[in-house]
Amino acid sequence: MENNKLSGHIPFEIEKLQKLQYLALSANNFFGNIPSSLGNLTILTTLYLDHNNLQGSIPLSLVKCENMIDLDLSENNLNGTISYQVIGLSFSAISLDLSANKFTGVLPIEVENLKNLEHLDISENMLFGKIPTSLGSCVKLEYLAMSSNFFQGVIPSSLESLRGLQLLDLSKNNFSGNIPKFLESFIFLKLLNLSYNNFEGEVPTNGVFKNISATVIKGNSKLCGGMPKFDLPVCKYNKPKKRKLTLSLKLIISILCGLFGITLVISFLLLFFFKRKRRESILNNSQNLLLNVSYQSLLKATDAFSSTNLIGVGSFGSVYRGILGHDRCIVAVKVLNLLHRGASRSFIAECEALRNIRHRNLLKVLTVCSGVDYQGHDFKALVYEFMTNGSLDEWLHPISRTNEVLEEQKNLNLLQRLNIAIDVANALEYLHYHCHAPIVHCDLKPSNVLLDDEMIGHVGDFGLARFLLEATECHANQSSSIGLRGTIGYAPPEYGLGNEVSTCGDVYSYGILLLEMFTGKRPTDNIFKDNLNLHDFVKGALPERVINVVDPIILWEREGMETRTNDTHIQNRIGSPKILECLILIFGIGVSCSMESPRERMNMIDAVAQLHLIREKLLRTRIRGERVI
Repeated sequence: MENNKLSGHIPFEIEKLQKLQYLALSANNFFGNIPSSLGNLTILTTLYLDHNNLQGSIPLSLVKCENMIDLDLSENNLNGTISYQVIGLSFSAISLDLSANKFTGVLPIEVENLKNLEHLDISENMLFGKIPTSLGSCVKLEYLAMSSNFFQGVIPSSLESLRGLQLLDLSKNNFSGNIPKFLESFIFLKLLNLSYNNFEGEVPTNGVFKNISATVIKGNSKLCGGMPKFDLPVCKYNKPKKRKLTLSLKLIISILCGLFGITLVISFLLLFFFKRKRRESILNNSQNLLLNVSYQSLLKATDAFSSTNLIGVGSFGSVYRGILGHDRCIVAVKVLNLLHRGASRSFIAECEALRNIRHRNLLKVLTVCSGVDYQGHDFKALVYEFMTNGSLDEWLHPISRTNEVLEEQKNLNLLQRLNIAIDVANALEYLHYHCHAPIVHCDLKPSNVLLDDEMIGHVGDFGLARFLLEATECHANQSSSIGLRGTIGYAPPEYGLGNEVSTCGDVYSYGILLLEMFTGKRPTDNIFKDNLNLHDFVKGALPERVINVVDPIILWEREGMETRTNDTHIQNRIGSPKILECLILIFGIGVSCSMESPRERMNMIDAVAQLHLIREKLLRTRIRGERVI
């Protein structure tokens, strides 16, 4: 029934055609979601739904179509991530075309399961990350198109096994590194398109590279060499130039070098001596100020833990503003409520975590106090750097105060929110991948992100943190006797089922936090009921209705002398294609991080990389004259 003018939804009742093997509805006007009932057509071998207006994600029920060899969903408005269950279909697919949609996320490593795949086209989407090395297992591939996405990194050496390739199109991405030499040996390759990337170095000269009509490499400014018709600059190799020196000149240079060396050594010794003296002085002062902190000094610093100095109340204690020592050092003092079950364990966990980590985006602990108060009761407290701009929660959800002089409204513009999101992502990447043992925060939320005087984000409150003895994979069947960790709305669903904590749990919390930052809605907002949640709220609006979910404060952000009532101007600003594209990408990362299945979530390394690319795009937009809201 392809190439007609059929419209409306594909009927759910199509599942009744139990003997259907070939279904072609291409080039019509169908819209709405792909019905999950298609999965009940278990002997279906060919499904063409391309060139329609279908929306939503690919139904997971298609995995039941074990005889499927040809699936074409191209030229639609499908979105969401390409699920590992779909890309790792149990059927022996020969052709898979998902091009010209709006898929986000990474290409799952399960692509290696498609052993018989000959044609794969995922071009013209919003996919990112690196090419999975597992793609090299699809040794029957003849057609591989990945153009017009946001892929990055180098071409993996595992692709050397794809010797049957006839077309390879990686154009219009962010690939970098050298063009692999092994492409010269692909004797069947008829078209190689590497244009508009960031490749560098020498272009090979054999195989397909001999035919300039079959090789497209324009838009890579750092390439050199190759066939003359490519008209690239000659590769420059840094070869040391030999100079003949007379014996007398060599002697003079040797003497001068010797004198310079002696002078340099003496200078370093003097510098080391003075720096050591200065450091000893600073250490003595700081030790007197902080390391000797006692219950009495903290009592005095906080005016007897006065309510006027109270700046926050958490699960296991209260935080006070304090002024310590003669230097009047402003600090934040977290006093543990030891009557609360788990408070002592939280104190130990936080001390252990903070003892092992150092990062500019983590809240710095100055010292701890463990002793007794004047009544003889146990007293435990942690002393932190004071963050002058409070918590991210206060900026996202400012509380209206009555009977007080109205202060300037706390607002965060788009770029500020993105910068803070990157700060938090950097902190999590460090905890997950760059510590001696991976650390899971377990309670990431806006109230645990603190902002300094430069609006740099710092992740704090490690009272629920856990060390992992080894990198834990994100499986959803690892049980634990530990109760629910984290805060309702931010804790991942698998924790509620009793599963063990993992870095993927932090990724989920980060995804929710990212969506909250740009929608202005808490995951516990009253609108989220009847099975609707923040994740689905944003996912359902991508990409066409992204304006409907953006925080209104961003839309109404005032710049310079512009008035808030200029609706046309505001619509023009938010309607900027570049800014809309950035918002769609940001929400796409938030949705990908907060997927229900842990294995479908993006890792923090990829999240950090993509957020940096988005910020660069946003800054380029500003340079070109478009206002960044």
